[in-house]
Amino acid sequence: MAIAEIVSIGSELLLGQIVDTNASWMAQRLTDIGVDLYFKTIVGDNPNRMQEVISQALERSDIVITGGGIGPTQDDLTREIIARVTGRELVLDRHLAEQIERRFQRRGLIMTANNQRQAYIPQGAIPVENPNGTAPSFIVEDPRGVVFALPGVPFEMKWLFDNEVVPYLQNKFSLAETLTYRVLKVAEIGESSVDDRIGHLIAESSNPTVGVLAHPGQVDVRIAAKAATVEDAHKLIAPLEDEVRRLLGRHVFAVDDETMEDAVGKLLRERGTTVAVYEDLTAGLLTERLQQASHQHFVQATVGSGLPSLRRLLASSGRAEVDALVADPAELAKALAGAVRSGAETDVGLALHAVPESEEHVENLARGQTYIAVTDGAGFRTRTYAYAGRGRPDRTRMSLNAVELLRTALLEGFPE
Repeated sequence: MAIAEIVSIGSELLLGQIVDTNASWMAQRLTDIGVDLYFKTIVGDNPNRMQEVISQALERSDIVITGGGIGPTQDDLTREIIARVTGRELVLDRHLAEQIERRFQRRGLIMTANNQRQAYIPQGAIPVENPNGTAPSFIVEDPRGVVFALPGVPFEMKWLFDNEVVPYLQNKFSLAETLTYRVLKVAEIGESSVDDRIGHLIAESSNPTVGVLAHPGQVDVRIAAKAATVEDAHKLIAPLEDEVRRLLGRHVFAVDDETMEDAVGKLLRERGTTVAVYEDLTAGLLTERLQQASHQHFVQATVGSGLPSLRRLLASSGRAEVDALVADPAELAKALAGAVRSGAETDVGLALHAVPESEEHVENLARGQTYIAVTDGAGFRTRTYAYAGRGRPDRTRMSLNAVELLRTALLEGFPE
């Protein structure tokens, strides 16, 4: 199996001015074609450090993919450094120079002298035209491995990767295997609980392998298999997926690119169920999720803040005992769910009421209480969580938990 390394070049990446999304995208594509990625490195526009990093990459990897630093400016040093590392001279590729000039002419612009720098590539390198930009790519075949020089502009890089890099690698390294995976998305239980249930599968798996990745309110279980074809990989994955589903049960809400919103939207459409919502601390995030789920079945939202909004909503539904309800937040959440349901005349009402600790300023799992209730007018489902924060991770987790409770109610009913 070929081993690859990505070297992202640019001081702006080290300064945090740009997030290196290119490397993440390339990592996924390498995985798709069965190439193992062992290292990703970021280096600034410093010739000595660039030489050190690229030299080291060639010593330990069969494939080195550099991103960035092949533009026309003085700090675009990648072509010079790759030439130095591979012991070659930089030479002008006249065909690339003509191609760059034609691009300027088509846009009605005059090509400046510094743009011709982009047509210089290491002697003996394979030139690769860039139809989406003025910075051509090139491939250097060194005794230690293959070096690709790709532009840093994402849409240019992606086109060249898919149309030039992938075919080259498949031919050069006779890539007969593909890496295919299934992601099972899990809600309502955390990473440690998931590991407690399927940890033995993670420890014992080889092909397929099992891994977990935690997000606020969600855990992804990734099952990956290497095989000659995607179909063969799916055959390897299927029995392990069945076992994971058996162990995690109803907590699995979606697969692969599906979201919680996709899962709930499908249920709302299948049942023709309409929903209204109340939320406070999540500040509209729950509303956004339900609109994404199915805007046709999401009727109305109330985003509250403090006692005045609670009093108005409850009074509109005929509830007068506001002070008593405020003293019992779990019952208050049920009353709010009923109030938004009756006010909007929907099939279901969903309420999320949170009480954070006033002096808590952490962004994740802040101290407090979150109360969620969903009702169809006859029964309820409720959840209480021992955290409530204004930080984005907490609001993401709380809103996802609320949509998950709605999903459970749509699937299993309202027993309370």
